[in-house]
Amino acid sequence: MNVTGWVGVISDWLWGPPLMALLLGGGLFLSLRIGFFQIRFFGHVLQQTVGRLFKRTGHFEGTLTPFQAFSAALGGTAGATNIIGVSVAIGLGGPGALFWMWVTAVVGMASKFAEVLLGSKYREKNEEGEWVGGPMYYIQKGLGWRWLAVFFAFGLMVEVIPSSMVQSNSISKTAESAFGLPLWVTGIIITGLTGIVVYGGVKRLGKVSEKVVPFMVLVYLAVAIGVVLVHAGQIPEAFRLIFQHAFTPISAVGGFAGAGVAEALRWGIARGAYSNEAGMGTGAIAQAPAQTDHPARQGLWGIFGVAMDTLVICTATGLAVLTSGEWLKTDNPATAVPAAFGQILGGTTAGGVFVSFFLLLFVLTTVGVLIYYGEKQAEYLFGLRFSKVMRLVYVLSMFIGAIGGLKFIWQFLDILLAMIVIPNMIALLAMSKEVREETKDYIERIYRKEKMNRKQKKSA
Repeated sequence: MNVTGWVGVISDWLWGPPLMALLLGGGLFLSLRIGFFQIRFFGHVLQQTVGRLFKRTGHFEGTLTPFQAFSAALGGTAGATNIIGVSVAIGLGGPGALFWMWVTAVVGMASKFAEVLLGSKYREKNEEGEWVGGPMYYIQKGLGWRWLAVFFAFGLMVEVIPSSMVQSNSISKTAESAFGLPLWVTGIIITGLTGIVVYGGVKRLGKVSEKVVPFMVLVYLAVAIGVVLVHAGQIPEAFRLIFQHAFTPISAVGGFAGAGVAEALRWGIARGAYSNEAGMGTGAIAQAPAQTDHPARQGLWGIFGVAMDTLVICTATGLAVLTSGEWLKTDNPATAVPAAFGQILGGTTAGGVFVSFFLLLFVLTTVGVLIYYGEKQAEYLFGLRFSKVMRLVYVLSMFIGAIGGLKFIWQFLDILLAMIVIPNMIALLAMSKEVREETKDYIERIYRKEKMNRKQKKSA
């Protein structure tokens, strides 16, 4: 067996029982620790996030507004995985993969809440006066496990390189098929645009994200939901396939090769985790600079982010692919979304153009945030000056990925992702008591006080 084969075997094993137990089991344990806060208080989550978009947050310490931090975090997760990743998960794992993406999201809300909470609690100011935080800080300062913090930081610093390459290649390949653009031309364009965003620092990243991310998400959702509504008669059948084949194998039919329950689990959990990044700790890095009066309050944005990313965006994509029947018509799952969208946009070419445009927006925001993540790891490990060197490496990797270079590095992506998830989830579980106490403090000291004040205003 060659290197590629061994990498595939290790990756499949890691994203099978080991990480299934860690992500689902760990998320369930954290859910129990906080009394399923993410479900019981979901109405409060909506009220404190989307319900306060146009309200002043108060003069709290932080580099970004809560919405800017959330937009950056969502921009980092809402990318090619929400479009191509969902159709690939269905193509390789069957419709049941979507069910396991949902399960990963529900328990992942607790993981994302915990990591954003801890990221806000243990943040600190860097040499440039900006707030920074994330797993490497709460692992070292909260647990005193410097070795595990270094392991996480090094893993994420390296992982950003192939992750950026995959993102840039997804848009260059789509642009080539939709517009006939040479790969190198697309590479120059997206490398230049990425450089403009990332060299503006975290404040520019926040400002770009808060303007671009809501627009691209809403327009993309409108088209995806439009496809589903055109095929409204197929919605019950789509849900039947999702729930049935989450637990039973599905035979080959049309261009679909068939899949067992193990494949549904593997691809649903892996793509679900990669989509919303719950358990990876990256959300804590993006949201640590946010202005907030309590760590748990920013954690609410973590819960909302997972819900928006997986339960809304990924579900819309998945239902569009299933109800349109495009998942059965091709042996290349990546083409299913453009073909499905093309049904209401005037043909596969128009669908490809639309998907290409939104992939470009998704990829630019995603990679901008990914590079920020990588920089913060480099800064933590080797100082601010080295982080500037890594910024250049990351920007140049965009061009290399766009032209299809260094593909052997991409094969290690899932293994590198596992290197991030494992130390972060270990830390979250070890600090679960602290998460529970902070959550309890938020409920008793802030939530109930604000609830009482609202009642008094109504009765006055």
